[in-house]
Amino acid sequence: MGPHHKLIGAWAAARETAPRRYTRAQARIRIEQVFRAAVLDILAPFDLADLRMTVLKGEEGDSPAIAIVCDSMGQMDLGWIETSDAPIAWRAAAYHALEQSLGCVLPVFGYQDLFEQIAMYYWDGETDDEGARQSLIDYHGADEVDLEEQPLPSTMNARRPDWMITANAARSAQLPTGLRQNLRSLHDARRALKSLQPERNAWHCDIDLIYQYVPGFEECSSLPPLTLVPTEQFAPELDDVGRHGMEMGFMDIAGLCPLPDSGRIDDWLTSLRLGAQFLLVAQALIELDPTKL
Repeated sequence: MGPHHKLIGAWAAARETAPRRYTRAQARIRIEQVFRAAVLDILAPFDLADLRMTVLKGEEGDSPAIAIVCDSMGQMDLGWIETSDAPIAWRAAAYHALEQSLGCVLPVFGYQDLFEQIAMYYWDGETDDEGARQSLIDYHGADEVDLEEQPLPSTMNARRPDWMITANAARSAQLPTGLRQNLRSLHDARRALKSLQPERNAWHCDIDLIYQYVPGFEECSSLPPLTLVPTEQFAPELDDVGRHGMEMGFMDIAGLCPLPDSGRIDDWLTSLRLGAQFLLVAQALIELDPTKL
């Protein structure tokens, strides 16, 4: 039995109400059943994203670790924020809250991440029109005629729907009560997650730690598999930046936590539960339509 099975086995044995003798094969199955049941019970209530847990054995004396992996891909469903007739100021406030907070649990990128990726892809990192034009001339051999057909930072920004623009978001006091309460709950759930120590947080995502536990992962795209950017307005850009991920895999790990002893598993489950509660609040925000309250 590997060190990761022994670790979880010690945790599972402490919870057996009627201890019995198992063969080695039976013990491994029982360990996995008890632990996976506990994890599934926590992750089952929400469907904002498909998440699964995997146990990593570690190399060269490293402690076993547990990773949370996201199997969902593409644009997240934004519900009423994207499709309703609610005031733009309300929709922008909700979108901004999600864009600022979802990354603490899910591997997701927003518009600014996309813009920076496209700036590197098309304009060698330039983010204003003048610099982008000069880059197209200096590095891509464009001439004045070509420039008329080339996308520029300003034309990309102009395609954002009004509800994506933070400056359009209403202040809290200007929001209807139900929406204001939901946003406050999202803020509180995020603050609870941020208060956790990284080494005891199931959702902590350290890229160096991921490379240490998952050999070959550095060949994957650095881009997460989920986005809050609407595909209707930005399909070409999303296709461009997502090509590497489609070919080599995305950065789909939502959290990775080494567990040096079985006592840490309860801490891991506690933090897992906090993240699930956060996702339930985020899901409630997306399913809410304040015009129908």
